[in-house]
Amino acid sequence: MGKISAQVYVEKAFRKRLLFTGTVKFRADTVVLPNGKKATREFMSHPGAVAVLPVLPDGKIIFVRQFRYPVGQATLEIPAGKLNSAADRPLVRVKAELKEETGYTAAKIKPLLTYWPTPAFSDEVLHIFTAQGLRGGTPDPDEDEFLHIEIHSFEKAWRMTKTGAIRDSKTVIALQAWKIKLLEKK
Repeated sequence: MGKISAQVYVEKAFRKRLLFTGTVKFRADTVVLPNGKKATREFMSHPGAVAVLPVLPDGKIIFVRQFRYPVGQATLEIPAGKLNSAADRPLVRVKAELKEETGYTAAKIKPLLTYWPTPAFSDEVLHIFTAQGLRGGTPDPDEDEFLHIEIHSFEKAWRMTKTGAIRDSKTVIALQAWKIKLLEKK
C-alpha cells in the first residue's frame, strides 16, 4: 500500500514502449517507483488541443453538436480541435477551429484556462479561450466532421450542465470558468 505524504514522489522511466501510432500515440512504459519496484504506466501521448467559448454580444454562447463514437451519442460542446503537433501555436489553432466549426471570426480571443483533462491516462494539455466581437460566416468543417451549430443563453447552458444534457468536460469547465469571470465583474 502506498504512503500518503506531503513529499512528492517521482516515478522514473525505465523502459518506454510504443504500442500504437496514429493521430495520437499509445504507450506502455515501465517506471521505477520511489520504493524501487517497477510498474507499468499505460497512457495516450497527445499533441494537445484547444477549445473556445464563443460569446455573442447578447451573452449567448455558440455550441456545436456532433456525434462522438466512443460514447455512442451526440454531444453538445464548445468548438475545439487537436493541435497538429506540440509546436503548433494554440492561439493560431483556436482561431482556425472557431472559423472551421462555426464560421465565426472574433475581434478578441483571450486565454481562459489551461488544464490536463485526464492526467492519469494522457499527457494532453487543453487550452481554452474565450472569443468575443464575433462576426458570422460560413463553417468549413473537416471532411469527417458533421456538426450542427446551436446557440444558447449562458443560463440555459448552465442548467444543461446540471441536468447532464452537457457532459463534455471541456465545455463544463469552460462554462464554470466563465461563470467565475462574470461573478468577479460584479
